[in-house]
Amino acid sequence: MTAPLPEPAPQHVQARPLTEDVHAPPVNPLVYQLVVVAMNLPLLLRGEYIHTLGREHIPPPGSKLVVAGAHVSALDPFIIAKAMPGHHVQFMSKKELFKPVIGSIIKAGGSFPVDRSSNDVVAIRTALRILKEDGTLGLFPEGTRGGGQMQGGVALLALRGRAPVLPVGLRRDGKRWLVRFGPLIDPKGGIKDLTAQIGEEITRLSAPLGP
Repeated sequence: MTAPLPEPAPQHVQARPLTEDVHAPPVNPLVYQLVVVAMNLPLLLRGEYIHTLGREHIPPPGSKLVVAGAHVSALDPFIIAKAMPGHHVQFMSKKELFKPVIGSIIKAGGSFPVDRSSNDVVAIRTALRILKEDGTLGLFPEGTRGGGQMQGGVALLALRGRAPVLPVGLRRDGKRWLVRFGPLIDPKGGIKDLTAQIGEEITRLSAPLGP
């Protein structure tokens, strides 16, 4: 569902605020909940379940937040959303998903498209607008499932949006999907250092639990 975050244009060429002329995608709460429930049905039908740890690290709704998760399956956005009741997590998704019917449903749930083949400044501005309006932005630093290498776009958005990062580990152990939230990461320092910190936390949270 998600896509690699495009690198923004150099700051010196951006003459106007990144959130200018861009609106945060509206969220239809009913559609959002229906989509989350529907997309978690495959787990239920296979006898799988979600086990969540670290919910105490999730801030209350209404405060700007970047959710940065491990990316192991196509269901990751919906699993994370289910583990965060009360929040409407708005994910940046590849534009190829925004086709007739399904695209309308995705948009109604608050997600928005990104063009992976170009420097999609509109997607970046939309993400920053969500944060400016105290929304919850969902991103996967690896970009693609099992991508491994962390990309710097998540850190950049957190820094520019002045939003804390909530790291999320994901792991499937047999029938159990483990969703593990870690302590909030302050948006400070440089992009490289913050990206490394986010990556280290996601890796730690996705590791097998001890006996």
